[in-house]
Amino acid sequence: METAEIRRRWLTFFEEKGHTVVPSAPLPFDDPNLLFVAAGMVPFVPYFIGQETPRWTRATSVQKCVRTPDLEEVGRTSRHGTFFQMNGNFSFGDYFKEGAIAYAWELLTTSQAEGGYGLDPEKLWATVYEDDEEARSLWLELTDIPAERIVRRGKADNYWHMGIPGPAGPCSEIFIDRGAEYGRDGGPAVDEDRFMEIWNLVFMQDELSAVRAKVDFDIRGPLPARNVDTGMGLERLASVLQGVDNLYETDEVFPVLARAAEMTGKTYGANPSKIASQSHPDDVLLRVVADHVRTSLMLIGDGVTPGNEGRGYVLRRMLRRAVRSMRLLGFDEPSLPHLLPVSMERMSRSYPELRTDFARISQIAYAEEEAFRRTLASGTTILDTAVARLKEADPAGSTPLSGAQAFALHDTYGFPIDLTLEMAAEQGVAVDEPGFRRLMAEQRARAKADAKSKKSAHGDTGVYRHVADALGRDVEFTGYDEVVSESRVAGIIRDGRNVDAAGTGDDIELVLDRTPFYAEGGGQLADGGRVELANGAVIEVRDVQRPISGLVVHRATVVLGEVATGMVANAEVDVERRRSISRAHTATHMVHKAIREALGDTATQAGSENAPGRFRFDFKAQQAVPVSVLSDVEAEVNALLLEDLPVQAEVMTQQQARDIGAMALFGEKYGDAVRVISVGEWARELCGGTHAQRSGQLGLVKLLGEASIGSGVRRVEALVGADAYSFLAREHAIVGQLSEVLKARPEELPERISGILARLKDAEREIAAARQEKALAGASRLVASGRDIGGMTFVSHDAAQLAADDLRSLVLDVRTRLGNDRATVVAMATVANGRPVVIVATNAAARDAGVKAGDLVRRAAQTLGGGGGGKDDLAQGGGTDPSKVSEALGGIEDALRARQA
Repeated sequence: METAEIRRRWLTFFEEKGHTVVPSAPLPFDDPNLLFVAAGMVPFVPYFIGQETPRWTRATSVQKCVRTPDLEEVGRTSRHGTFFQMNGNFSFGDYFKEGAIAYAWELLTTSQAEGGYGLDPEKLWATVYEDDEEARSLWLELTDIPAERIVRRGKADNYWHMGIPGPAGPCSEIFIDRGAEYGRDGGPAVDEDRFMEIWNLVFMQDELSAVRAKVDFDIRGPLPARNVDTGMGLERLASVLQGVDNLYETDEVFPVLARAAEMTGKTYGANPSKIASQSHPDDVLLRVVADHVRTSLMLIGDGVTPGNEGRGYVLRRMLRRAVRSMRLLGFDEPSLPHLLPVSMERMSRSYPELRTDFARISQIAYAEEEAFRRTLASGTTILDTAVARLKEADPAGSTPLSGAQAFALHDTYGFPIDLTLEMAAEQGVAVDEPGFRRLMAEQRARAKADAKSKKSAHGDTGVYRHVADALGRDVEFTGYDEVVSESRVAGIIRDGRNVDAAGTGDDIELVLDRTPFYAEGGGQLADGGRVELANGAVIEVRDVQRPISGLVVHRATVVLGEVATGMVANAEVDVERRRSISRAHTATHMVHKAIREALGDTATQAGSENAPGRFRFDFKAQQAVPVSVLSDVEAEVNALLLEDLPVQAEVMTQQQARDIGAMALFGEKYGDAVRVISVGEWARELCGGTHAQRSGQLGLVKLLGEASIGSGVRRVEALVGADAYSFLAREHAIVGQLSEVLKARPEELPERISGILARLKDAEREIAAARQEKALAGASRLVASGRDIGGMTFVSHDAAQLAADDLRSLVLDVRTRLGNDRATVVAMATVANGRPVVIVATNAAARDAGVKAGDLVRRAAQTLGGGGGGKDDLAQGGGTDPSKVSEALGGIEDALRARQA
């Protein structure tokens, strides 16, 4: 049974059981604890922990997930993969243990002809939490599993919690016996290669008050409403139903593995062992390639781009590990153009958007591979240099390459440790691998500590939840239709606590039961304004946020009087600010559309900020946008402003929005009903923000330019309306001044200024040549001034205000004139731009005598209050104290005399 069919049967089964089918959330999930969705239940966490009210009592999904705790384990077992799909069914205060167990048993054991998975009941095992008698009894009552195949396990295996106070409960796992060829008999507690977990049923019934460790926590009491969260690994079940050894050999993964094997001339399965951990090293590398190529495809498909931190860094590591693995397998040419299309063909059966978006996805992936190939070349040079220095310092080769150097190659240059080990070994040098591992462990520990410090994000919303529960419904947003609304004070938060009242001068967070104020979101900045109460109190609103779903919080200051909960209020938006922001938001939509028309559909939005009179717009592009293209975009947008197109908002289903061609953005969360903003018939986009009523109200859009803000992401900044006019007025005034000064018409200015700059550069070159000639003219005198220090010629000179480049030329010229008949050291200093500079040169005879320019410069620079360095023959340093130039030169002479003593 193909994986796509397993997925379809899951959703069909639970939909027929009254569950709402919830689409998969994007992998780069909006959660402070996670880089990616790492479990099927992640999108449902706000419902389980009480931050939001569930929209359904029963739900089901097939969620895309990525876990990357330890990439080195990928391919070594049949269980470790980075991308996987998690089938889940969820109950929010509806069915509990009995329903969950019954549904699981029915779907697993019903014949394939009748729509089930057709697993043999004799091969299934169940585990239960050690004291969960209810679950054990239900397994015996509702299924054919005998008592000896129901295993009790402790907290480490069969009790679930999030690692923070909140919902928790026992779980019950379903395992399948894959046979004696996979390992020892005895059940899941003995061998989890042979007995593979395929489904976990979590029964949320407890509320934890404290969590110290996985097995160390305190239970406050029962939850007010019991929930069910189950997860079945889609790939694991696919490996069972397809009769293959592990997830890497399933129909969505193996085609990539097979193509990699063909390209490298390897035979997958060279070791006949059924146990993945005993596989041939080539098999492990092939599995790494297959896994990482698929994960990279899915991440880029969901809007992630390679980078040096966060999600982008994870993607970069996986792409590079795939390329590196192909290299270890003997394939040195670009490999992703051969592998990524294979993965797309398989995965698009479940995710058709991968096919339509493949031009963008492949462009990003192929560019990253090419960048890594350049990194390998530069990293090799750096490693070779480090090894050469080691050998020079220790010809016997007993000193290893330090762990810090290996770590720098890995962390700074993206050079894999296995490549460092391999290439160092080829040159007869060991690597301090324990030192490298220690530094890696320290880095992981810092990352874990940072993640742990962020875990409180789900637990800091109690004050907001208190107000929301008291209100009993979502705050009504009236701002689409009006900018002044009568409302009631529903809650006041001051200093992180719920209070009943606040007075003059207090900074508060104010909750109204209905509000015209737009809360920051979707790239649009929040409204500002005032709230006036019947008792004459006045509140200035400076920011508006949505800390939890359904609640709008006004961050404000009481400027007059007293405010208390229950009071009637009149909320009034700053109209000029709102209109200015709305014009910028509409302009963003129009620029987005025009850029996609100019660059293609791969130029999708990657972020934005809509502020009063200006906006910035980030989009996916691998190269700089030519000035001519930006000019065309600006011209098209302004032409459409003249057409005064109507800007309309419509609410419709997601499918209806797709049918009319509305654009949706990566990483945004959309409900069942979506709001579509249309600019005439030209641009349509899903958006919850506020907008102008007609395109003509924007007046003018001026693009200020574009620049790179990260790998594959560009940023355009622009002005709108009066701000754009003011900018052009200033530009016009500057052009007028230049025309008057240069006595040229505006259209002649570029040529006239270019001519002036060319003549200026010629003059600067002539001045530099004259200055250098003057400096070199004194070289003969300096040669004659050389002093003998124990058979060595030493020339020193304070060149006063000579430029550093000219000083270098003078030092080299004097050294050349002195020849190599005897040891020679030339040291000179100058003060350039208020800072002292010292340059030292030695000839071959001096270096043979052990005199190194770098050592002398460091001594002099220390006197000057700075530092320096360079090669043995020529070095440069500097400092901060110009008054000590003579002392620094004298110190060099003292050092030379000390050598002769």
